[in-house]
Amino acid sequence: MSNTPMIQVRNLYKTYRAGEVDVHALQGASLDIVRGEFVAIVGASGSGKSTLFNILGTLTPPTSGTVTINGKDLSNLTNAERTELRKHTVGFVFQKYNLLPTLTAEDNIRMVQYIGTRNKSGKTAQFTPEFKEILEVLGIADRMKHKPRALSGGQQQRVAIARALVNGPAIVLADEPTGNLDSKNSAAVLGLLSDLNKRLGQTILMITHDREAAHYAGRSIEMRDGQIV
Repeated sequence: MSNTPMIQVRNLYKTYRAGEVDVHALQGASLDIVRGEFVAIVGASGSGKSTLFNILGTLTPPTSGTVTINGKDLSNLTNAERTELRKHTVGFVFQKYNLLPTLTAEDNIRMVQYIGTRNKSGKTAQFTPEFKEILEVLGIADRMKHKPRALSGGQQQRVAIARALVNGPAIVLADEPTGNLDSKNSAAVLGLLSDLNKRLGQTILMITHDREAAHYAGRSIEMRDGQIV
């Protein structure tokens, strides 16, 4: 793991307008995340962690401040360049697995792969040997032909993690990845994230309100009232 920051956040502010009231979701947040780290952002509801997640994922812009990901200042990117960043540099894992119920696990993953790797002929790349190994590590290689309804919650979340990794992103952003799981499946999924971080050197930023979940990360950062404390 090098000391080169993969993510740099400087003096980040985000203000929403709710009716006639300004909501200050972020108030001067700054942080560095080094390539290959597994970092947990911990905070209660309303602390600003989800807003930070959305800004890092280029899903919403900040009011002020700068975010640099993999050497790119997000404020200088066009909409098309932000889309490319989401396709190739950042993988997303959400609390609600967001799997399409009519597709198999494999097709849910291949849909994201197609968006990220399709060429002029419209053909999709095959799963690489490295990705097939990830499916084995996640314990779902034999579940690829099953639709979500035939999978447990833990298996669905593993499919969601595989989907986030299929295009080889430099960073995985995980938003409450165990929020819909029982304690046994939560521990299994968090252990898998830790294993992927250690085995592959995958940079992972996990948003969570659960301090027990944060123990699986290599470093924890606490947020409160829109600030990193």
